Formats: sequence, C-alpha cells, structure tokens
Amino acid sequence: MKRRDFLTLSAGLALLPGFGASASADASPTEIRIGYQKNGVLVIARQRRALEEHFAPQKIGVKWVEFSSGPPMLEAMNVGSIHYGAVGDSPPIFAQAAGAAIVYAAGQPITNGQGILVPQDSPIRTLADLKGKRIGFTKGSSAHNVVLLVLAKAGLSYADITPVYLTPPDAGPAFAQGSIDAWSIWDPYFAIGELKQNGRVLVNASEVGRTNSFYIANRDFAQRNKQILKQVIDVTSATAQWAEQHRGDVAQSLSAVTGIPLDIQTIAADRSSFAVGLITDDIIATQQGVADRFHQLGLIPRPIVVRDAVWTPTQA
Repeated sequence: MKRRDFLTLSAGLALLPGFGASASADASPTEIRIGYQKNGVLVIARQRRALEEHFAPQKIGVKWVEFSSGPPMLEAMNVGSIHYGAVGDSPPIFAQAAGAAIVYAAGQPITNGQGILVPQDSPIRTLADLKGKRIGFTKGSSAHNVVLLVLAKAGLSYADITPVYLTPPDAGPAFAQGSIDAWSIWDPYFAIGELKQNGRVLVNASEVGRTNSFYIANRDFAQRNKQILKQVIDVTSATAQWAEQHRGDVAQSLSAVTGIPLDIQTIAADRSSFAVGLITDDIIATQQGVADRFHQLGLIPRPIVVRDAVWTPTQA
C-alpha cells in the first residue's frame, strides 16, 4: 500500500462519526476501542467479557469494532478511532512505512492455520507450479507475506505470478468459482476453503517460514495510557492462557461471535496457538525480515526499522 493511499483512507475515516480528533486517546479514557477479526484471542475475550469485567471497577467501557482484515483496522487505528487490535505480520509494516501512529504492544507466534489453498482437482501440485498462476490474497496482509515466503521457497519471483488483491469475503467466492488459481489465507477462512469450497492445502505457512501475529496499539493511546495498555495486554494474555486449555469452549465462543459454523471454528481452534507475550528480539528479527522483503520488492516506499515501533512495559 502506498503512503498516499494509506493516508487518504485514514483521512476518509476521520470524517466518519466517532472517528478522528474527537476519538483521540485521553489520559483518563472512559472507553477503550478494540478492533478484532473473525478469529483469535480477542474474539474469545469479547465473548467472555474479560475486558469489560476487568475495567468496570475503573468505570472504563469497552467498544468492539469488527474488521475483515488487518489493513483497514490499522487505518482506523492511525486516526485514533481504534486503540488496540490484533493483526498479522504484514499490516503493521505497511502502516509503519506510511508513518502511521501505531506501536507493537504484544506478539503471538503462528504455528498453524494459514497457508495457500488450490482447488481439489487443480494441476498445481508443487510450489513451482504456481508460476504464471493467479493467486488471491489481501494486499498488505499476513497472507501477502505467506505468498512471498512461498515464492522464495520455490525459487520464483513476484513477477512470476499474477497477484489478485481481494479481501477474504471477496476471495472466497472467487476461489470457489475458479476466478483465481490459488488462495493465500488464514483461519477461519482457511478452514472454510478446505471444508466448504473444495480446497486442498498446497502448503501451510509453517512449512516455508516463521510468522507471527501482533497486538497493535495506537501510539498516542499507548503513550498517554501506559498502565491501561499494560492491563489490556495482561487480560489478553490471561485469555490466551485460558484458551489453550479450553479449545472446545473457544470454538463455541468464536462461532457465537462471528456467526461462522461451529465445525469450521472447531478446526480453527484446534490448530491455533494462543500464547501471547511481549515482543522479543527473536520476533523483532523475524518481523524485520518481513519488512525487508516488502521493501526489496518495492511494495513499501521506504525501509523501516521495526524496533522503532515496539512498545515495552519499561516505557511506562
């Protein structure tokens, strides 16, 4: 995503009710606004009302806003309408390259639940077979990074494929109808593609590289509400620990919040890793590699230093 595109979208969000200057972070917030997608720990926290119960004694409310993918969530976070949210590895890189007001607050290794699907009867059997094919994915998402990892593993370049930039809700039908040859995606859409859209797993992301997801905060919110952000991360981590031991309940929660069938969310929950922790040097190094790949391909306008955007409790 180009800087001007990101900032144009952010400016548009700022004109919407509840967005922009009136939604800026406050030293004594009365509401924390959380961005979430159709998967992960924050969905579970929402269903269990973990944050609501934690902050009720402090008279701080919690508002939940759903997004289809990470890039639009970080556009909203840049203008201060979202304070905290979970995304894959690529959206914060595009956001940081565009000068967005975001910081990395916590990290979560991804061990399963994302990869590339092809139709069951597709002639694509190896990674090298992707040459010349149309691959659908959300631009600037973790699925974008998976494509780059797969191409590197296969000895292919970005010019060897035709990228088709689609959001998950649009990519699913395109995949089912044969408009794209392959689909790079994450759970629960990954599981939907397998079970409901005749998909076959060509490769799991874990087979081609290390990936992480992140909990991102608005930079101003993080600076002005350091103790509050610490508490949000602590509740997120505690919810993740609960989820590791209650996967059946997790599937029920995910299904109830997202409306995605229980059999799909059961697959997603069973193969997920929920552990949430601080951003380690190892995670930073992995994320820097992602940023460098995007810059080398000209997909972000300038090189970035991931560590510059990492928030730590010692800053509080």
